Amino acid sequence: MELKAWEYEDLPAFDEPVEGARWIETTGDEVGARYVPNVEYEYVDGVSRVLQILIPNSRNHKAPRPDRAASQTYPCIVYVQGSAWMTQDVYANLPCIARLAEFGYVVAIVQYRESGIGVFPDQVRDARNAIRFMRTHATEYAVDPTRVAVMGDSSGGHIATFTGILHDDGSEHDLYPGVSGEPAAIVDFYGSTDLTFDDSNPSTPNHNLPDSPEGLVMGGANLREDAAAREALTTRCNIDENTSMPPVLIMHGTKDRIVNTRCSVLLHKHLVATGHSSQLFLLRGADHGGPEFWTPTTLGIVDKFLRKSL
Repeated sequence: MELKAWEYEDLPAFDEPVEGARWIETTGDEVGARYVPNVEYEYVDGVSRVLQILIPNSRNHKAPRPDRAASQTYPCIVYVQGSAWMTQDVYANLPCIARLAEFGYVVAIVQYRESGIGVFPDQVRDARNAIRFMRTHATEYAVDPTRVAVMGDSSGGHIATFTGILHDDGSEHDLYPGVSGEPAAIVDFYGSTDLTFDDSNPSTPNHNLPDSPEGLVMGGANLREDAAAREALTTRCNIDENTSMPPVLIMHGTKDRIVNTRCSVLLHKHLVATGHSSQLFLLRGADHGGPEFWTPTTLGIVDKFLRKSL
């Protein structure tokens, strides 16, 4: 074989008979992910926030690079990693989240301003600015800007749902004027969406006290005494028949020790009662997160929902 810089199409394939070898056919459409780490999407009050971006990549449709444009675009999921609204480990769930790229989605994992740096709804504003960033840089990251969803787990599920409620385009918090921060669909994995009942966080003894996760994200508020703050942080208390909101898909385990399953049940019932599109899937025996949420079955449900909604 001649030594040169071969183009893939020109390189002759090895096809000699080999005793004992087994041959596996490939198509070139098998999808993996290209990982682009720590992309800054906002710098607010001296605080930089970044995205972990995953782009579908295959032999036939290679992910874009600085020297190469994408051969096609994909719908985008802006993913909000949960952390009890505190400092996130945005790398912890990368192996599971990368599976969404294999379904044909660009995924951008959001680092939001944690409690102590930002008071709610700063985290929601961050997620909406991340959506705007991905639309602004659609060509760079192979995104179809007309098809952007938001997804999150735990506190990230809470932020994801509020991303479809807090319509702040054109406000002082909008870092990309003229670019929509509206998601076209919401996926909520076991979101801490309701703080109105006593055991909404069943294994948190300081639930709703100033030093609890929910108290800290509200600036150290005592949510046991401050009903208005408690309701401000509860998703369903901010939704009525006139609320503009995209379709919602909710998944929650039935043995969640961190966030009571009833949080998702109450949200789903309220969405339906107020005329909004909501689907609820309850995973029998599942705890707060885990592999049960990242199976071909569950991700197939998410993919079907997003394909229809986007």
